[in-house]
Amino acid sequence: MTEKRYINRELSWLSFNARVLQEAADETVPLLERLRFLGIFSNNLDEFFKVRYATVKRIDLAGKAGKSALGGIKASKLLEEITQIVIDQQAESLKILEDIQSKLKNHNIYIIKENEVTESQHDFIKNFFLTKVSPALVTIILNELSEMPSLKDSAAYLAVKMVMSEDKNGEAKGISKILNRPVREKRYVLIEIPRSIERFVVLPEEDGRQYIILLDDLIRYNLHSIFNIFKYDSLTAHMIKITRDAELDLDSDLSKSFIEKISDSVKDRIKGEPVRFVYDKNIDEDTLSYLMNKMGIDSSDSIIPGGRYHNRRDYMDFPSLGRKDLQYEVREPLPIPGLILQTSVLKGIAKKDYLLYTPYQSFAYTVKFLREAALDPKVKSIKITIYRLAKISHIASSLINAVKNGKKVTVQIELRARFDEVANIRYAEQMQEEGVKLIFGVPGLKVHCKTCVIEREEQGKMKRYGFISTGNFNESTSKVYTDYTLFTADPEILKEVNKVFDFFETNYKVNKYKHLIVSPHYTRNAIYKLIQNEIDNAKNGKPAGIRMKLNSLSDYHIIDKLYMASKAGVKVKLIVRGICCLVPGIQGLSENIEAISIVDKFLEHPRVFIFENAGDPRVYISSADLMTRNLDQRVEISCPIYQQDIKEELIETFDISWNDNVKARIHCRGMENPYRRTVGKTVRSQFDLYNYYLKKIEINS
Repeated sequence: MTEKRYINRELSWLSFNARVLQEAADETVPLLERLRFLGIFSNNLDEFFKVRYATVKRIDLAGKAGKSALGGIKASKLLEEITQIVIDQQAESLKILEDIQSKLKNHNIYIIKENEVTESQHDFIKNFFLTKVSPALVTIILNELSEMPSLKDSAAYLAVKMVMSEDKNGEAKGISKILNRPVREKRYVLIEIPRSIERFVVLPEEDGRQYIILLDDLIRYNLHSIFNIFKYDSLTAHMIKITRDAELDLDSDLSKSFIEKISDSVKDRIKGEPVRFVYDKNIDEDTLSYLMNKMGIDSSDSIIPGGRYHNRRDYMDFPSLGRKDLQYEVREPLPIPGLILQTSVLKGIAKKDYLLYTPYQSFAYTVKFLREAALDPKVKSIKITIYRLAKISHIASSLINAVKNGKKVTVQIELRARFDEVANIRYAEQMQEEGVKLIFGVPGLKVHCKTCVIEREEQGKMKRYGFISTGNFNESTSKVYTDYTLFTADPEILKEVNKVFDFFETNYKVNKYKHLIVSPHYTRNAIYKLIQNEIDNAKNGKPAGIRMKLNSLSDYHIIDKLYMASKAGVKVKLIVRGICCLVPGIQGLSENIEAISIVDKFLEHPRVFIFENAGDPRVYISSADLMTRNLDQRVEISCPIYQQDIKEELIETFDISWNDNVKARIHCRGMENPYRRTVGKTVRSQFDLYNYYLKKIEINS
């Protein structure tokens, strides 16, 4: 096979972010939503450089080529390729931003610069600066410092150049003679853009027009107020930003608690090596040269010429301005037919399993489950895994409530959930103080599974209830991430969930499971066997097929097994939102594999595996993507679905997504992200899924 078998993981991720950028460019998307997609694109890129680019750079600096791990590309070449792609994407994002701002004017929304401030806006801006901004500013004069101060990761700074005035004798201050001409002193200053103040300052409305000024430009407008103690001839200000390596290096000090080690590691991130330097492409050359020399930035770093504004991630929080006409319609989450929030959900779950699909249906069911368990005198214990919590978490408060009511509460909390470490540490300390028993995972493994099991005394015996999910127990993300949660009282399933909790505490002992597929010990081989079963069925003329919905597919061994299935004639349908290292549609290798990605209003997050199994489908929901880390380096759970109506629901909702011909893009070798257009009925899966559940309610009632 002369063609490459795999797409590089990092390049595939950049292709995913290009799909996000497509949403920002899509004129059928409401204008304010397009701005927010620009913010998501920028935020994704920040995280990519902190983690993935930093990892490749570590490989390169260690003197390793890394070709086997990087899909056949040398680390040094990959770094160059990433930088060029990002430069092109950033340029495209700037064009899109200009287009959106231009179109906003047609709707009487104006984002103004400091040189566009009118006389009527002057007093408001001056007062806002003096009362809110000025007290929060950190302003650093660099000339006076022997060393560059440590700049905050991903914070935005205005790099200011002051050209000083001549003194009374006509001599320039700090003068030097070059070709017998005096050169005036230049002072270089950094102003940190405060994160404690809204980035977008809404100005008073005038004649039906709404005005917004970015905090950066509001500061530019007031530069003379900031530097009024200096005598200068000119001031120029351009934005810069650095991104640092965000990998956690854990202290081996045995005297420290795990919370302390994680907390110290998070603090050490501010000292992480710079991996990206972004600057306004219009910055003066002497200012840029001064800053790069002072910061010690060299050619091994990714140096990106950008636009006037950085940290465009803040556009995710662009003010709504009361303009519902420029946003997606808010559709209220639906109830689960037959499971009534106003009554006991445990009684309902005792009779049958229920499936929750957020955000189409309400996350309130998960909170209600825990609230009821916290209050029910018959509930004796609650065990739950936590990966990412909301800033204000009803999940955490329910668990604390349960402890106060005398329940035995055990929480496995993953303190290493990337970029959520601080929030998780805060909740861990709070829960520990209240008497919750905390488990901090398994040495060398992240705990990524999402599950809960409670024990309730019924007729003198303990009965278990629980739930298993593809996503986090987080009220905020449940509004924008699509995820499945199975509520069940199945004694066999929950007995095995309980075994997983036993493993957290006695991890030298590897348990066996009949129903659940659990990483790191069993998932890889179980997936191999399930794929092999389809291969055997295809060879024997039995119905065979594989359908998977994932966030990422990057494990080469799993990909090779899927290629084997394709060669055997097994039809493979993959919905992979993000990274897809598999190359579909290659004759003799993967001609029976189709792969799409859906990027739309919500972030597609569930993992679902459907194996045809000779006409009796095996269906699983899972916390695991098919990445090496999920298979071998994390604790994950894939849960079989036994109840027929839920099995059918998962297959039907998969098929709705698969038939999307509005927001589906085709995965292909060139990573051009072509939209998939098919004849017949228009299917926009996220909108159609809401209608699917709406119809279920109508049928049920």
